[in-house]
Parts: sequence; C-alpha cells; structure tokens
Amino acid sequence: MWFPALVSKLNMIELSGIHRSFQVGEQTVHALDDINLTVERGEYVSVMGPSGSGKSTLLNIIALLDQPSSGFYSFNGQDVTQLSDDQLARVRRENIGFVFQFFHLIPRLTAAENVEMPMILAGMDVRQRRQKVTRALASVNLSERARHRPEQLSGGQLQRVAIARAMIMQPPLLLADEPTGNLDSKAGLEIIELLESLNRQGVTLMIISHDPAIGERARRRIRIVDGKIEHPASV
Repeated sequence: MWFPALVSKLNMIELSGIHRSFQVGEQTVHALDDINLTVERGEYVSVMGPSGSGKSTLLNIIALLDQPSSGFYSFNGQDVTQLSDDQLARVRRENIGFVFQFFHLIPRLTAAENVEMPMILAGMDVRQRRQKVTRALASVNLSERARHRPEQLSGGQLQRVAIARAMIMQPPLLLADEPTGNLDSKAGLEIIELLESLNRQGVTLMIISHDPAIGERARRRIRIVDGKIEHPASV
C-alpha cells in the first residue's frame, strides 16, 4: 500500500456522554444512550450488535455525518460538536475514509475515474491525480481493471475500488460499515485482509459487522445493545 506509517498513539476519538434521539411520530427513539468511548490512533476496532442496536448511528456520529443530541465529541483533540456544516465537511474530507456494503461507486465512471473523484473535488492537479490513481489501483491489484466500469467488475473488485477511493486522500481514519456484507466468503476475506493491511501501516480502522467471524478479528471489540455499549473493550 502507499499509505505512510502513523506511529502516534494519541487519542483520535473521544466520545463522552453521547446521546442520540429521533422523534418518530409521537414516540422518541433513543438510538444511543450515554456512549463513552475512546479510540487511539492506529487502533483496530470492531463494533458489533443486533440489528437496530445503534451501530450505524454511532458510526455516523464518529464520521461527522450526524450530530449527537447531547454529549461531547473530540476528534484529534478538537471539539467537533460545535462546528458548522462547512467545517465538518472539511474535517471529513481531510481525515476520514468510508467503505460501505453497497460500494456506492458512480456507474458511468471507470474504476480509475471513481478513485480519482475525491481528488477532483479537492481541486488537485490532474497530473498528480493520475499518478496517485495508478498507485492506488496497483495497491489493490486492479491495475488491469482501471478502464472497467462497475458493471464489468465482480463484487470483490468493486469493494477494492471503493477502498482505493476511500484511501486516495490518505485519511488517518477508515470507517467500514458491513464491508463484506455483499460479498461471498472468499471475496469477503480478501477485503478484510486488505483493510487489516492498511491498519498495520498505521490507519485507524473501525469496522461495523453483524458477522462474529469478522468482528472478532479486531484487536478490540465493542458490542452495542439497545443503544448502550455492553462491553466497552476486549482484546
């Protein structure tokens, strides 16, 4: 991989007293209930729990895609609960990569063009973009598929493109929401091993999974039930 090693063990994520509630008709749904969690830079953490337990809500808050109803969230030492939408977007763009179950690639673009898109949005020079895309696709063993569109790729290849796109801006945090949920077991294992290789190079990796075989691979495992952390950490 092309990602530089990160050796600092300073806390990247600090959540204190996080609550998230939604109003559904006349009912208040407490998706997260007093979440306290610290994640150090370079950790490999899995978040597990039954459907509706609050896993994705927690990931969305960590990803700065959603705001808590109350509580404190510090990202890299900065209180992010008071930032504007534009400030949150900048923090996301510079610090967080995302991998999803359904890939979210743009169908009309080739693999290379999908990987290139974050750099286009960031205004990066075209020559620099092309060099980075070439290295990124090589690192996920897809150099020969650079000109293929998503419809011409297998599920495992689609997820590799998504990982290359997620890491092209070299974010220190990678969030993966059910990254193997749409893959067969062989392709899923290859994707997990690829994500783990990024973690070994210093990327902080958080994976949400309903599959115990995936979740238990992490060095630290968190289980959420009814919006509460049941087991804060295990090794």
